[in-house]
Amino acid sequence: MTTLASTSRRDFSSAPRFLRETALLTVRSLRAVPRVPERLLDVTIQPIVFILLFLYVFGSAIHVPGISYKDYLFPGIIAQSLAFGVIGAGVATSTDMNEGVVDRFRSLPIGRLSIISGQVMGQCCEQVLGMVIVVVFGLILGWSPHLTAPHAILLVALMALGILAFTWMGVLLGMLVRSPDAMQGAGFIVILPLTFLAGTFVPISGMDAVPRAIAQWDPISALVASVRYLTEGYHSSGSWQLTHPVAAMVISCLLIMAIAMPLALRRFNRTLAG
Repeated sequence: MTTLASTSRRDFSSAPRFLRETALLTVRSLRAVPRVPERLLDVTIQPIVFILLFLYVFGSAIHVPGISYKDYLFPGIIAQSLAFGVIGAGVATSTDMNEGVVDRFRSLPIGRLSIISGQVMGQCCEQVLGMVIVVVFGLILGWSPHLTAPHAILLVALMALGILAFTWMGVLLGMLVRSPDAMQGAGFIVILPLTFLAGTFVPISGMDAVPRAIAQWDPISALVASVRYLTEGYHSSGSWQLTHPVAAMVISCLLIMAIAMPLALRRFNRTLAG
């Protein structure tokens, strides 16, 4: 009880202390990557495999009106990489919860909010690293995005918002599942079909009626369409979220954070109290 009470009081410590503790725990999270490099598979190796597979195996059979398949594919892969960050964040969070890492943090003189914020920021950094690798790999293969300065600024801001929102979603799910393996399996079962339906690899307009209807309101469709619009000026057609992808993406991310953040914090506090 004494530990919990003191921890609660430390939650209201000064902002500089909170930022310092968050930075230290972020570094701690990133230092685990060299020891467990498979944590980055979802956001590094997997996108590269999809790029090579669809660009050089299936790409010649896929025709997209008004744009080369290479220019169509890479924005979709970037968006897919962001979406798969949910799995990485969930697995890392579940691992810490199941291996007693959080219990060890309870005995340290740090605020409980710093613990979860350090986890979130560490996962965000891993996401950024994965996306940079995908972009560099694309440039090596000859992808040349048609970015204007305003679109570049908007893209960076949108990706930052998306990474933060999807990471919070992953952290929440990681606290709810029973094990990292369960998070990995459930994440792939949900995220992989959604990314395929989101127009990541083929235009939604060419799908059959049922998958096309689902894809019109697939939550990841707006993400894919917004990245494609900002990098290539490509306009998608269909539902409101496809014709207004940037606005839809911002609204979706804000809704995700409005739901995931308080639920994750409540679950985390309940875990500490238990």
